[in-house]
Amino acid sequence: MFEELSRKLDGVLKRLRGEGKLSQGNISETLREVRRVLLDADVNYKVAKRFIDDVQQRAIGKEVLQSITPGQLIVKIIRDELVTLLGTSNSELKFSSSPPTVILIAGLQGSGKTTFSAKLANELKKQGRHPLLVAADVYRPAAIDQLTTLGSQIDIPVYSVRESDAVSIASHSVDHARKNARDVVIIDTAGRLHVDEEMMREVEAIKYRTKPSEILFVVDAMTGQDAVNTAKAFHDRLNFDGAVLTKMDGDARGGAAISLRATVGKPIKFLSTGEKLDALEKFHPDRLASRILGMGDIVSLVEKANEQFDQEKAAKLESKIRKSQFTIEDFYEQLQEMKKMGPLSQLVGMIPGMNKLPQGAAVDDGAMVKIEAIIQSMTREERQKPQVLNGSRRKRIAMGSGTSVQEVNRMLKQFDQMQKMMKTMSKGFGGGGMRRMARGIPGF
Repeated sequence: MFEELSRKLDGVLKRLRGEGKLSQGNISETLREVRRVLLDADVNYKVAKRFIDDVQQRAIGKEVLQSITPGQLIVKIIRDELVTLLGTSNSELKFSSSPPTVILIAGLQGSGKTTFSAKLANELKKQGRHPLLVAADVYRPAAIDQLTTLGSQIDIPVYSVRESDAVSIASHSVDHARKNARDVVIIDTAGRLHVDEEMMREVEAIKYRTKPSEILFVVDAMTGQDAVNTAKAFHDRLNFDGAVLTKMDGDARGGAAISLRATVGKPIKFLSTGEKLDALEKFHPDRLASRILGMGDIVSLVEKANEQFDQEKAAKLESKIRKSQFTIEDFYEQLQEMKKMGPLSQLVGMIPGMNKLPQGAAVDDGAMVKIEAIIQSMTREERQKPQVLNGSRRKRIAMGSGTSVQEVNRMLKQFDQMQKMMKTMSKGFGGGGMRRMARGIPGF
């Protein structure tokens, strides 16, 4: 997420390191470069200018504090201003005091409204609510079928009627939810390839008839500055409550996320980070600012880990690590747990400093597939006792996994190094620390 923006900002800010004082000259030169990076990321020109002016006003004249370098100080100032720009704090959904709560989903065609509707329903279900999905897109041929399929995957009912009046469908869905004890109604409305009057009138009519507690505008983060222009058009007609940025796992340059709140005045509430129906994050401005500046997002990483955390398994794993009994079999089980948290390429972005990897050296999820194939080609004995892996066994494993003997050797060497590291760490950790390590991300 925002790897290119993060890498470029880090390169610019490196230039301040080693300076004894933040002067008018070095601040101005650095901020000119920062502004250029922001504009390259498709941040709105006025937003970028105002951001740079605010940072410059705070930075000029500040002495370097003891043990703090100018680079660190200006990064802190930039982070603080970036958090302010993104919204200061996360914004929660509003729920009606008299169910059902109606949430209206709006946006252009192809922005990801239907998939987001299902993701939101899935998230609310995890929180103990009983959502109903409503297929109110009567124009796109496969829209109803798509929502029905997604609803069945997460065991959430979908209200759909094969008729052409979307306003009537949305209105009747609220009555249906009330009669069937569904406390949240999520209405997936139709979109167009561009903003047009017919679409706006329809969604306005749905708003009038259903009286939604929340109107969420869904926008493709990869559209950059166009996303902000579209948001303005929707906001002028709907006065939506919050925005959702989708396709954040793609080549999003960051401009939409940074510009949207400043130009529309409404918070971003969710980030959609992948195709899976659990790939949805609440939007936290402070966490995103840290990720953009290469500081990572350990809080979100731990939250993801805790969702998959099995206390009993972690206790057993901790015991094995303490006794130096961690095997390839255990490692394979940890890989399966980690896969539930999402693509590795997304998780590493939450680790501080990962933006400093050389360009093109991003973590490859395909490498994990190879490791799994190698382990799956081993016998149970070989997983438990890798020391029995002689040359002929390694050749058999390579053939069975579709890899080379060199790749098998590399994997075994890395596992051996990891075993030694865990053994060293187990001597320095207390029980709580070991448990935290046991539940954390495995890998080389």
